[in-house]
Amino acid sequence: MPIGSDPGAEPVPGYAAWRKGVAGVLAKSRKVEAAELGDEPERLLDVSTYDGLTIAPLYTRRDELPEPPLPGEFPFLRGNDPTRDVHRGWYVTARFDGSDAAAVNEEILAALENGVGSVWLGVGERGVPVADLPRALRGLLFELAPLALDAGSEVSAAAAQLFSILDGYEAAERADIQVSLGVSPLTSQFNGTDHADLETAVALAQQAVARPETIRALTVCGVAVHNAGASDAQELGAAVAAGLEYLRALTGAGVPVADALGQLVFRFAATDDQFGTIAKFRAARRLWARVAGQLGAPEAGNAPQWAVTSAPMMTQRDPWVNMLRTTLAAFGAGVGGADQVTVLPFDSALPAGELEVSQAFSQRMARNTQLLLLEESHLGHVQDPGAGSWFVESLTDTLAAKGWEFMQELEAAGGYRAALASGLLAERVAQTRAQRDRDVAHRKTSVTGVNEFPNLAEPPLSEAAREPAAVARYGAAFEALRNRSDAYLAAHGERPKAVLIPLGPVAEHNVRVTFTANVLASGGIETNSPGALELAEIGATATESGAKVAVLCGSDARYGNEAEAAVKQLREAGVPTVLLAGPEKAVAEVPQEHRPDGYLTARMDAVEALSGLLEKLGA
Repeated sequence: MPIGSDPGAEPVPGYAAWRKGVAGVLAKSRKVEAAELGDEPERLLDVSTYDGLTIAPLYTRRDELPEPPLPGEFPFLRGNDPTRDVHRGWYVTARFDGSDAAAVNEEILAALENGVGSVWLGVGERGVPVADLPRALRGLLFELAPLALDAGSEVSAAAAQLFSILDGYEAAERADIQVSLGVSPLTSQFNGTDHADLETAVALAQQAVARPETIRALTVCGVAVHNAGASDAQELGAAVAAGLEYLRALTGAGVPVADALGQLVFRFAATDDQFGTIAKFRAARRLWARVAGQLGAPEAGNAPQWAVTSAPMMTQRDPWVNMLRTTLAAFGAGVGGADQVTVLPFDSALPAGELEVSQAFSQRMARNTQLLLLEESHLGHVQDPGAGSWFVESLTDTLAAKGWEFMQELEAAGGYRAALASGLLAERVAQTRAQRDRDVAHRKTSVTGVNEFPNLAEPPLSEAAREPAAVARYGAAFEALRNRSDAYLAAHGERPKAVLIPLGPVAEHNVRVTFTANVLASGGIETNSPGALELAEIGATATESGAKVAVLCGSDARYGNEAEAAVKQLREAGVPTVLLAGPEKAVAEVPQEHRPDGYLTARMDAVEALSGLLEKLGA
């Protein structure tokens, strides 16, 4: 603080004026006096995350935290490597899971020539046969391109084959060869995927410690709990708890603490919540460094971080929007300090070939998403560019605290394995998933192309695409409604339909006509709007449309004067279901028998309402 300054003075001189402005706007929108909003009206603009963290509308010097250490210094919040190549940035990591070793080898080498920097290889039932591993990896320069395996229960055989390959490989510095064996028994148990057991994982880690290359046997996959619907703090806390279980197993088998810490890689999901992703990767490093510090090996707490763009955020409907989602996710992961990033193809939520685009195109777009960020936006040139941002630092701090709290809850239950066996972990994740599903259903959370701005002109999905997803996709409930619409289209040659009945001039009805068409389309219901109607025209219009559902669209004032007559005409025209776009209070003066059958509002449970309408329409 400057000499002579008033210690009681407002640290942000313009804050009071901003607060007064906020009060004025909120008072006007709520039709109250500004004084009624209290001393801190800006708190009315706060929003909460699924972890219960509060996001303020403005961050200022009031929120300043102590400056964290530089990259490469404990607790590694700002990054693990102080001398990272700024021209490379993070490693662009692509997955290869074909079964033809020769074809996979060609794909790998071509990808490396076109910007990929790290290889993620499916082996065994997940890709190349173990015996064909030498052919798949032919020509790979291991000291330049890190390699990660995904071999499930066949990882021991795959590791033995890989070690044999490395024994015959010449390199000036063996430590420059970076390999992840991808053994993940604990997190794989959570999502029920094929995996090696913990005893096998420990044995492979012991082999890895003894080798001259930089080999990390264990992958702590936070993505597994994320895919089930976990919040950011739950993903972090579960990952740290699983990491602790691995450390106990390794040290119990005689592996020194520092070496045990050196056997772990953390994989986390990157979402289109840009700042949430930045904070998550920064917080994750702080949490694991704290564990290492408590174990007396702080210098070994800089475990590599691997980001994979979120599968739950991907949509089947309007999948081209996924390119924007993955761009934001890759940006957040890169800025947050991930060491390597994998971008899922934009059509990954669909069966191969569903969009009639080649797999090569999808993979190229995924690769180029990162290359544009690295080579044109130069994001890798600055380590931790979010440092010093009051918002980023505050979010990192609170998220880390919440993640640690969740880890402690799992530890108090006996540790990760006990929490997994008792169902505690699954229960906590399911609670978050249910809340998110409610938010999407009530359209509090928007999923573009699904519950907002849907495109009914899209071709119907194939039967294969309609199979239930293995991950908790955010828009799955709405996509299921669209599937019902597709089935109706296939059976009847047209989609389920509703007619909109605009009341009053365009200025009065346009907003609700647009809203209603958007909502109904998100459930696969096509709408027809004849434009402004006179009261006397309503019945004939409804009869001509042949629709079984009609929706009145207008202003609340107009409803008070005309809704009763409109409802009567529609029922006389034989329309079974009459709805009103707006709240029931708008027709409070209308006798009950002449009120609409239902109401479409901004925060209704749209999934429930649309499902009921589809049933009435025969879909």
